[in-house]
Amino acid sequence: MSTASTDVLISEVGPRDGLQSIKSIMPTSQKHAWIDALYQAGLREIEVASFVPAKLLPQMADAAEVVQYAKTLPGLTVMALVPNLRGAQAAIEAGAHKLTVPVSASAAHSLANVRKTREEMIEEVKKIVDYRNAYAPQVKIEAGIATAFGCTIQGLVSEDDVIWMAEQVIAAGADESGLSDTTGYANPAQIKRLFKRLKAAIGNKAGAAHLHNTRGLGLANCLAAYEEGVIAFDSSMGGLGGCPYAPGASGNVVTEDLVFMFEAMGIKTGINLDLLFEARKPLQAGVPNESLYGMVPQAGTPKGFVPASQWSDV
Repeated sequence: MSTASTDVLISEVGPRDGLQSIKSIMPTSQKHAWIDALYQAGLREIEVASFVPAKLLPQMADAAEVVQYAKTLPGLTVMALVPNLRGAQAAIEAGAHKLTVPVSASAAHSLANVRKTREEMIEEVKKIVDYRNAYAPQVKIEAGIATAFGCTIQGLVSEDDVIWMAEQVIAAGADESGLSDTTGYANPAQIKRLFKRLKAAIGNKAGAAHLHNTRGLGLANCLAAYEEGVIAFDSSMGGLGGCPYAPGASGNVVTEDLVFMFEAMGIKTGINLDLLFEARKPLQAGVPNESLYGMVPQAGTPKGFVPASQWSDV
C-alpha cells in the first residue's frame, strides 16, 4: 500500500451505489471482507451504505452495522448516502464521517428518486445541516447534484438549473456540492463547461465528479473533469451501480480502470493496483451471480508499467 501523498482522491461507492443497484443481496460478513480488501488496497474514502427503508432497498438493511464496522479501519472516511433527515439521523447515530445527500437538477428525477420537489430537497438539506450542526458538527455534508448532465425521464437539463441547485445547497449549509452524471449522458466538452461554471459559482466548495460509463465516455469525462481542476472522483469496483430510479442508468466508472489511468499518467492515487485487483475476489464471492466489468483487470497492466508513486525511483 502506497503511503505517498496523493494528487487525486478516489472515493469508492460500490458498497452503496453498486450493491443497491443489483438484485443480489450481499451478506453483511462479505461486505466487511470487501471493505477490508478495498482498504488494504489503499482506498481511504468509501461510501459504505445508504440509509433508506429496508423495504425499499433490502440490500441496505444492514447499513448501521456496516458503518460501525468500517469505522474500525484507521484513517478511513466512512461515507453514507442519506435522502432525508431521518436517514441523516440514523447515519450520524451509526457514526458516519460524511453524508451524501442526493439532490436532482431534473425536476422529474427528483420526484422519482426521493419523492420530493427540488425546492423541498433544498429545505431537506437545511434540516440535515441544522441537525448536524446541533449534534455532530464534525460530520461533513456533500449535496451531490444528480442528473446534472441530462435525465432519462425529462431529457435535457438546463445548465442554469444545475448551477442554481449547487448554489442553493451551499447556501443551505452543505460543505460541498459535486456533479453526478446519473444517466451517463455527459461528454467531455459538457463536463468541462459545467465544472468550470460550478467552480466559478461556489469556489472551493465544488466537490467530486460522480460519472457513469453508460455510453463508454466515463474515463474521458473523468479526465476532462481533472483538467478543469477536479481532484475527487467517485467510482465503483467492477463498474457496479446505477440509479434504480433513472431508467437505463447503468455502469459507474470502473475504479480499477480509473486508478490505472491516473497512475499511468503520473497522477498519484495512493492505491495499489495489484491489491485493487485482489479486492475483486471478495466482491465476486459476495455476489456470485453478478457480472463485474473493467478493462484493466482483464488485460492486466502493460509490461514495464510503473505506478505514479514510483516515478521518482525510475
